[in-house]
Amino acid sequence: MSDQAKGAVIIGASAGALEALTVILASLPPRYPFPIFVIVHLPPKKRSVLAEIFGRKCQLRSIEAEDKEPVEAGVIYFAPPDYHLLLEGRGQISLSNEEEVLFSRPSIDVAFESAADAWGDKLTAIVLTGANNDGAHGLAAVVRAGGKAIVQEPSGAYAQAMPEAAIRACPQAQIMTLPDISTFLQNKSQ
Repeated sequence: MSDQAKGAVIIGASAGALEALTVILASLPPRYPFPIFVIVHLPPKKRSVLAEIFGRKCQLRSIEAEDKEPVEAGVIYFAPPDYHLLLEGRGQISLSNEEEVLFSRPSIDVAFESAADAWGDKLTAIVLTGANNDGAHGLAAVVRAGGKAIVQEPSGAYAQAMPEAAIRACPQAQIMTLPDISTFLQNKSQ
C-alpha cells in the first residue's frame, strides 16, 4: 500500500486563516503519514507567502501546489492564488482557472468535492474560520463519500459565517476547537 492510500487531510479557511492554521499545522509531527491540502481564499493578483510562512512554522514540508505535481505523504500543499486545486485520483494535483465559485478561486467547495471523489472514506475535511459559505457543500460531499467532517467551533472563529454554514449543510460534522482539531490530527498520525 502506498503512502497516498493511507489517507489525506484537506482544510479550508478564509478570514482569520493564518492564526487558525498556525494552531493546527505547527503542531503536526515530522513524517506525518498523510498529504495535507490547504485552501485559503487569497487575492487573485498577489503572490502568496503562505507556503513560506508555514515552511518556517512547521516540521512538515510546506509548498505551493503546482499543476501535475505528484502527491506525497507528509507535505502541506497550499492552493495558489487564482487557481482551483483539484486532485486527479490520489496521485496528482491539477490546477484550474475555471470560473470562481462563491466569488472565490481557489474554491474550498471545488477542492473538497475533488478530494472526496479521489479519497472517499480515507479523507478528513476541515472547515475553519471564514466570512462566506464556501466549504459547506464540499464538506457535505466528503460525508456522502464516507469521509470525516470537522468544523471549527464557530464561537472561537475569527469569522463565524463559514463554520456556521458548514454545520448547517453537514449537521453530522464534528465541531471542535482549534486545539482539539490539532490533537485529533496528531492522534490520527499514530
